[in-house]
Amino acid sequence: MPSQIPESYLDLLTTKKAFAHLATIMPDGSPQVTPVWIDYDGEHVLVNSAAGRRKDKNMEERPSVSLSILDPDNNYRYMALQGTVVDITEEGAKAHIDKMAQKYWGKESYNHQPGEVRRIYKIQPERVWGMG
Repeated sequence: MPSQIPESYLDLLTTKKAFAHLATIMPDGSPQVTPVWIDYDGEHVLVNSAAGRRKDKNMEERPSVSLSILDPDNNYRYMALQGTVVDITEEGAKAHIDKMAQKYWGKESYNHQPGEVRRIYKIQPERVWGMG
């Protein structure tokens, strides 16, 4: 069942340069964790990655994920969620990673690699909790 992000934690997804630790599931069932940039569309947490990476394959094959997001201004404040990747799209993904480069680096564009295909993963939160 979808869960709402508490208003008191929205800043971690929208305005703060908060990194998330994305946990995906490997083919053997073990966890794989990667720090990622995050965004929010009002319903889904958005992650952007290049096609072919381990997290890309994991989310495509096993869409259950978890995120832990630490407040960069207060190490004792965090939000965590469990959810499902409900959509993976290449549409708008290059512009989206440029938007994320602006948020996290203050640069107009990301360091695009020749031939790299970007993808956006829409994560539907199903369980959300926080501290601080």
